[in-house]
Amino acid sequence: MIDFSKNYFALFDLEPAFQIDLARLEPSYRALQAQVHPDKFSSAGDAERRLSMQSSTYVNEAYQTLKQPINRARYLLSLHGIDTQEETNTAMPADFLMEQMEWREAIGEATEAADAAALDHLAGKLRHATHQLHAELGQKLDQQHDYAGAAGAVRKLRFLDKLREEINDALEALET
Repeated sequence: MIDFSKNYFALFDLEPAFQIDLARLEPSYRALQAQVHPDKFSSAGDAERRLSMQSSTYVNEAYQTLKQPINRARYLLSLHGIDTQEETNTAMPADFLMEQMEWREAIGEATEAADAAALDHLAGKLRHATHQLHAELGQKLDQQHDYAGAAGAVRKLRFLDKLREEINDALEALET
């Protein structure tokens, strides 16, 4: 069964880092699931079935965490004792807050005008900004070991995620 004392990176035999080889994560996940999946233990005793279920759940949670960049960053920061304080620390640099206001204004204008092309354009710009922030986060975590700065980048990514949701909601509303 699974060693629950292993962190998620060790579970998949990966170095703890933001930039991971996702091509290695998937087959490792499948191999672990093949070992612990509850179907494999359907005729086993209660204790073994329960342990299989717990192991399978742990492997799924680990995989989902490492697969998503923002979750991987949060987890990596937690391994270093850093809380991203996303719920309580909303202090952001003034220029970032101005950008947020500009994004929201542009989304509002495109939504009001029912301009799907403008919303698609904003979604593309947002993907680019998110990609740049992921690169910055990788630098802060993997090269600079600037965990406080990385926590700030995670908080920024959360803002960008909310903008992405707003754009998607606006596009869905236009389709209906």
